[in-house]
Order: sequence, then C-alpha cells, then structure tokens
Amino acid sequence: MSTDTPASQDADAAVDAEDAAALRARIDDLEAQLADLETEVADDQQKMVIIATKGTLDMAYPPLILASTAAAFGWDVTVFHTFWGLDILHEKHSKNLSLSAVGNPNMPMPNAIAALPGMDRMATKMMEKRIADNDTATIEELIETSLDMGVEFQACQMTIDLMDYDEDDFFDGVTTGVGAASALSEMGEADIQLLV
Repeated sequence: MSTDTPASQDADAAVDAEDAAALRARIDDLEAQLADLETEVADDQQKMVIIATKGTLDMAYPPLILASTAAAFGWDVTVFHTFWGLDILHEKHSKNLSLSAVGNPNMPMPNAIAALPGMDRMATKMMEKRIADNDTATIEELIETSLDMGVEFQACQMTIDLMDYDEDDFFDGVTTGVGAASALSEMGEADIQLLV
C-alpha cells in the first residue's frame, strides 16, 4: 500500500516536469553549440579548383591525384575538365589515353626515334606496364575514389558540344553543362587554383 498522498504525487510530477524542461533546455543549448562549431569548420574548409586541359595518360594523373588527396584532407575540391582534359572523364576514351614520346624531355629516347611510327603506342604500353607493376590506381579507380570522397568533376559544356560528345558518355557522377563562367566563379572563391 502506497503512502504517497495526492499532494506529494503532484509535487513529484512538478519536479519531474522541471527536470525534463531543464534537460530539454540543456540539449537545445548543446545542439546550438554543435551547429556553431560545424559552421566554423565549414568556414575554415579549404577549397581547391583544378582546371584539367590535357588528356594524355601522363597528364591525367596529376589532377586526379591532387583532387583525391585534397579530398582526403577534407577539402572541398572541384575539377573542371575542358578541351582534351575532357577525355579523362569520358568512359570510353579514358581507357585509351596515350602518352606522346615526341617532345617529352624525360622520355628515355631521342625525338628522332620517338617520331617513328608506333613509338607513341610503345611509350604508352611501357607506362601502362609501369603503372600495373607498381599497383598504381587506374584512371577509372582514381575517378571513382574521388567521386566517393566528394570531389566534383565538371565537364565543360562548350567542349562537349565542340567534340560532339553526349552527356551519357561520361562517368556517373560527373557534372555536365558547366560553362567557363561557373568555373571562374568557383576559382574566385577557392583558396587554391591550379591549371593542369
């Protein structure tokens, strides 16, 4: 048999209501502080924009490696692909990027030999073998990893039209229909701008 009287039960209920209200106020205060901290972190986030203009095998790696590394650091990263750089995002063309042996000062062959028929294909095969032997990520793997990490890959609409590409030609997740004005606007807001 309970010894509580109706008056004591009402007092207990009032104390519980006050405790619940105080707890709710404390939770609201903590949530507001957390939102402020998240805003500060977002405001402090580095932003990098890369303009990718070249579509050879050796020039596809720098923007992809820089983008994925910056994203791993928590940076906001956009890569705007234009002209031959657009082939990096083209599903079919990205699998067949080649390496030019002519005019490349680091190629282990003189230009007179590099200019012979088939030398670009040989140089490309040598580089592909080196990539495979070193377990270096492929172009497709770097694109997928970067997209998973939040990198925004943009395809220049003027170049899409110029090259007569279709929006369906690109990897899933690539933003199409982007113009130079949008790229310049993003570059203006970025902490780091790179032209590759």
